[in-house]
Amino acid sequence: MSAINYEVLRWGPCLVKTSIDEEWRKLFLSEAKASKKDFESQLAGILKKQVEFRNSSLFDKFFGDMFKMYDHALQDWTGDKNIIKGGGEIYNLESLWANFQGPGDFNPPHSHGGALSWVIYLQIPDELITENKQYKGTSAGPGGITFTYGDGPRDVITYQTFLPQTGDMYIFPAWLQHWVYPFKSNCERISVSGNVTSGIRFKAMYDKKTKGMSG
Repeated sequence: MSAINYEVLRWGPCLVKTSIDEEWRKLFLSEAKASKKDFESQLAGILKKQVEFRNSSLFDKFFGDMFKMYDHALQDWTGDKNIIKGGGEIYNLESLWANFQGPGDFNPPHSHGGALSWVIYLQIPDELITENKQYKGTSAGPGGITFTYGDGPRDVITYQTFLPQTGDMYIFPAWLQHWVYPFKSNCERISVSGNVTSGIRFKAMYDKKTKGMSG
């Protein structure tokens, strides 16, 4: 049989997974625990506590580096070599909050406002990891997160699902629907989420106005 040339076209959103340095994780965690401003009225989660950060400017360098990285990942994902023409985008932080999830808490299917969003996992206790490993169902399981996009039969990839580890970070288009599963263990799962707005390119590609919610 002669060789057949073909091209597989990329489809769906650019969902990037990375991990953060321990120094940043500790700073996020200490600020999350120190924050007192209730943010529940702005979010979808049925969670123990959801608070807005008191000084988001502490993380300007962190987010600047992370979203520059996302620009390059998006270029690779789309194959569009002009996507970071001019050195990348300027991102404006719209909101930054921490999620404290306890036994029975959950986040229903939701999306975020702005252009891009993220979730960083500051604390995933061993008890939760053990509970998830013992789970026998077919979903992400206790404490897991699922991202979903599009419809199709079972041989079409329409979702990504994970049990996050401490220090994991996911960056994604703000409109990408996702949800978080409850757990039973007597422990606390802590994450930080937020939204950013951006320039013309990202607003054209990603900005679908929805109420900001948590991951």
